[in-house]
Amino acid sequence: MRRFLIGLVVLASLVLAPSQVLATSVDLELLLLVDVSGSIDSSEFALQRTGYVNAFNNPSLVTAIQNGSIGSIAVSLVYWSGTGQQQQAVSWTLINDATSATAFATAVGNAARPYAGGNTALGEALQVGGALFPNNSFEGTRDVIDVSGDGATNTGISSSTGRASALAAGVDTINGLVILGESGLLAHYQTEVIGGVDPFVIAVSSFDDFGHAIEDKLIGEINGAVPEPLTIVAVACGLGGLGRYIRRRRLVAVQAAA
Repeated sequence: MRRFLIGLVVLASLVLAPSQVLATSVDLELLLLVDVSGSIDSSEFALQRTGYVNAFNNPSLVTAIQNGSIGSIAVSLVYWSGTGQQQQAVSWTLINDATSATAFATAVGNAARPYAGGNTALGEALQVGGALFPNNSFEGTRDVIDVSGDGATNTGISSSTGRASALAAGVDTINGLVILGESGLLAHYQTEVIGGVDPFVIAVSSFDDFGHAIEDKLIGEINGAVPEPLTIVAVACGLGGLGRYIRRRRLVAVQAAA
């Protein structure tokens, strides 16, 4: 009988891979893909980084995490630029309270910018990002990539190819945050970047608006719901009046509901 029980234990250890045995269950695995290509200067990078730091120091974000069925998420941050330029600046981190959220915010604030120039390999960033989910020691109810940037792919594989690779790797949803300026960028994100289950894209007119947008976006992703377009899109400034602002808001609302 003793040998039989030992045999069962050995068989179970062979059937269950180490990742399955050790994986920590969370409501969400969230990968932040942050553009640091040549079009983003040092002050714009600082605004981006501050936006993420402030978001994870926000008590509302912690409340959203704790309101999940498990009450925790796993988050990692990757800086990306041109071909072969992707760096996991902050490794996968468990966040389940204010202390762990603040620790992640501090890690983001302390992470140096790895690239100061280069083209925009958005497709490759998505492909590399998708490969970071398997075997990361977490098992999420949802796997989400949150990609932000101010330019479309202009080197390496296409955005749509990178998107397909990430979704094939098991990512459930790819959402976007666009810093407007480049012509056609919002449409590029709508048609070539975001994808999966209930994806959405937020557009802001400048890096000054980035901080507020990323907080709303992260809380929406944690809640598993598409944020209300009329509260998340900050494109009124500099776009030529209320009429164009309303049309832009409707454009993003249609994409969010798609």
